[in-house]
Amino acid sequence: MKVLLADDHAILRHGLRAILERAGLEVVGEAANGRDVLAVAQRLRPDIVVMDISMPELNGIDATRQLVAEMPHVKVLGLSMHCDRRYVLAMFHAGAAGYLLKDSASDELITAVQALGRDQKYVSPAIADVLVEASAEGKAARAVTHRPLSAREREVLQLLAEGHGSKEIASHLAISVPTVETHRRQIMQKLGLHTIAELTKYAIREGLTSVDK
Repeated sequence: MKVLLADDHAILRHGLRAILERAGLEVVGEAANGRDVLAVAQRLRPDIVVMDISMPELNGIDATRQLVAEMPHVKVLGLSMHCDRRYVLAMFHAGAAGYLLKDSASDELITAVQALGRDQKYVSPAIADVLVEASAEGKAARAVTHRPLSAREREVLQLLAEGHGSKEIASHLAISVPTVETHRRQIMQKLGLHTIAELTKYAIREGLTSVDK
């Protein structure tokens, strides 16, 4: 069972690697942002990706959505400090097979990875009630926003919120500057927002990026 670690903090990746390797699991690679995850996964073909939700350039939620679409056999274990239902449901809606809080014990990480390796799902006990309540209320299938953005619009929004200008975004996404501007206008229209500050607050609130990026 081959595992890929995705987190923008090197110290945390090294800690996760040590825990998994001590348990006899093979860590085949690491990635520091969502865009790198996709490239590294294509090259190394892991069975499981331990995916941090809050990463620069492309967050873990959108990286999971793209990864599962491109490599359906890969199981994603979401890893986050957030137990907010918005993050939990968004991660499962994107196609994750498990969700684990970062402050969980090392034994729980091993248990979660092994569960995914057996084609089972895993939910940290600390957030199990979130899914139960959401299911009872009929909200488990609801998208993150009532007017969902396209995958490309979400990418543009995250980069805008992280302070990148139109030229930088165009370079990151291999699209033209006018196309970036068009996406920005469409995002603002869909969300009913009018300034970069408002877009940034929205992106943070919805888990596309975080304050410390």
